[in-house]
Amino acid sequence: MAQDPPERTPAQSVQAELLRATELDRLHALVEGDLDRARELHAEDFQLITPSGQELSRDQYLRRVASGDLNYLAWDAGPIAVRLYAANMAAVIRYRSELEMMSDGHHVPRRHYWHTDLYELRDGRWQVIWSHATRIT
Repeated sequence: MAQDPPERTPAQSVQAELLRATELDRLHALVEGDLDRARELHAEDFQLITPSGQELSRDQYLRRVASGDLNYLAWDAGPIAVRLYAANMAAVIRYRSELEMMSDGHHVPRRHYWHTDLYELRDGRWQVIWSHATRIT
C-alpha cells in the first residue's frame, strides 16, 4: 500500500490533501469527458506514458478523449500517497486504481493499475506534468 512520509508540517498536510483532491478532480473530468476542466488540470507540457508504452502529449491525450477513441468508463482510485518536493512546489503522487475503458473501439475490462504522477505548482494551482500508468497482472 502506498504511504506518505511519516512527518509533515501543517502546510504540507494541506498541500497533500489539495493534491489528492486535484487528482480525483482530474480523474472525474476524464471519465465525464469534461475537457475544459481536464485541460486546466493538465500542464501544457504534460506527457502520458500509457501501460503499453505509448507517449502522448496533453493535446494528443485530450484529443483521444474528446473523439471517444479513449473513453474511460470507470476510474476508481485507491489511497493516494503524496511526496512533496522543492519547497512544496513539486509533488509526486502514487496510487493503485481499477480502470475500465474503451480504447480504439475495444472494450478494456476493469483491471488494476499503478499510477505515478508528477505535479508542479504553477500560477498558484497544481497541474499534472508527467503521468505513468502500469497494468498490474
